[in-house]
Amino acid sequence: MAADNTTTALLVIDMQNDFVLSDGSMRVDGGLAIVPNVIKAVDVARQRGFLVVWVVREHDPQGRDVELFRRHLYADGQPKPTSKGNKGAELVDGLVIKDEDYKVVKTRFSAFFATHLHSVLQGAGIDSLVVVGVQTPNCIRHTVFDAVELDYKSVTVIVDATAAATPDIHAANIYDMKNIGVVAPTLEEWSKSSC
Repeated sequence: MAADNTTTALLVIDMQNDFVLSDGSMRVDGGLAIVPNVIKAVDVARQRGFLVVWVVREHDPQGRDVELFRRHLYADGQPKPTSKGNKGAELVDGLVIKDEDYKVVKTRFSAFFATHLHSVLQGAGIDSLVVVGVQTPNCIRHTVFDAVELDYKSVTVIVDATAAATPDIHAANIYDMKNIGVVAPTLEEWSKSSC
């Protein structure tokens, strides 16, 4: 089904230095390889008139808003991943937020959990989502499952513009998401399609 450009948003999830770069404190092994495809997906989305939404983690440097299982990473002398204002929280080179884009800060896996993302998308008339970024079993999957639960008409995950720690983990999670009605084209397939 073709999506109306004014009702589709591209969600770019966690494409930040700490998750993507080889020396990132929360590195996702497959993250660096997808950067060119994420850049291209953003370009295609903008050409099509999609709303581009940058979903990022930005934590309190003292770790007060971090999941319990990660709080040890914010103790004295620890790296304090994706702390607000630190280089690790910045988008990787090549990805730039423009004035017409929107940025959502999250502190948990899902872009919808304890954020205003759903309200913003509803207010903009968005009913279809395209998702890129890292990491497939965590932030991608949780966001996608929530989008399906919230009855977004179409949810697409670009299979080679998303990544996990290993190809097997990535493939297993893509398979699971397809089983709940998510479409998972390659970037080339998506770029050539009408939505």
